[in-house]
Amino acid sequence: MLARLLVPVWTLALVASGQDITKIRMPSWAFHIPDPKRQQPPSKEAEGPIQVPGSSKSYTAAQIDDLSNPPDWFPDEHGAVPAVVQHGMGAVLACGSCHLMSGHGHPESADLAGLPVDYLIRQMADFKSGARKDPVRMTAIGQAISADDARQAAEWFASLKPGGWVKVVETDTVPRSYITLKGRMRLFYQADVKEPLGTRIIELPDDPARAMSRDPHSGFVAYVPKGSIAKGEALAKTGGSGKTIACGICHGDSLEGIGDVPRLAGLHPDYIVRQLWYFQGSAYSGTSSALMKKVAANLDVNDAIALAAYAASLGSK
Repeated sequence: MLARLLVPVWTLALVASGQDITKIRMPSWAFHIPDPKRQQPPSKEAEGPIQVPGSSKSYTAAQIDDLSNPPDWFPDEHGAVPAVVQHGMGAVLACGSCHLMSGHGHPESADLAGLPVDYLIRQMADFKSGARKDPVRMTAIGQAISADDARQAAEWFASLKPGGWVKVVETDTVPRSYITLKGRMRLFYQADVKEPLGTRIIELPDDPARAMSRDPHSGFVAYVPKGSIAKGEALAKTGGSGKTIACGICHGDSLEGIGDVPRLAGLHPDYIVRQLWYFQGSAYSGTSSALMKKVAANLDVNDAIALAAYAASLGSK
């Protein structure tokens, strides 16, 4: 079933679900795999204190890049922060470093804001047991984190307000971009040079400097192929004449989630495509994944793009 979402991409040396997949071709644009054919532009680390609009805080570049102590630019916008969210220890990196102190995250991580507590706790338990695998970071974090810390983080992220983070734009061409080696962030390479979008979703920050500074007020634009949103809406609402199952049955008509079933509305579309790819393989074996495997089994990459584009577009309404 892995072959259904495969597209011509570069291979990635990572181990998922106990198998060597270095020879399996993946949708590299969704997994934020740096393109070896596209040279990384020279990076310049900012000197002195860095600030973002509307915040009285300032941090150095080294402080911003410290995954055990992420910047909290707007501490007045949330309640008391659990230690595990703001401070890492060993293999357990601070949750706020990747998912931000707003919970919205970046395209290479995940948006956790407002997700159900029970769902988040279950995912962390699955990372710990190996029922869910993430070869980049979450497997190691899930195995090392305590149950109490996992619950505190889940309750805190669930309390945050979702929405308004990703704007979806249908287009045929996109600004030329690249994936950073540090942090796997997609940034403009030549913003004034366009290239064909093709069969991809390209998420770029509204303001690269603010995104790299982990500013929770600076969102993203997701460029998707023309017609994706309408196609995704039809597939999500009808199941595509038996190709899949209507998403609203479990996630709600507006895809905002029901009970402990998570919302899809407003999530990073890159993230949604990654999860569908994983559901087609063996990286997930938890109880909730058993339901999603049948949903994802017959989807191809165009279906995944359409569903992700539609779901992401709902978050801006």
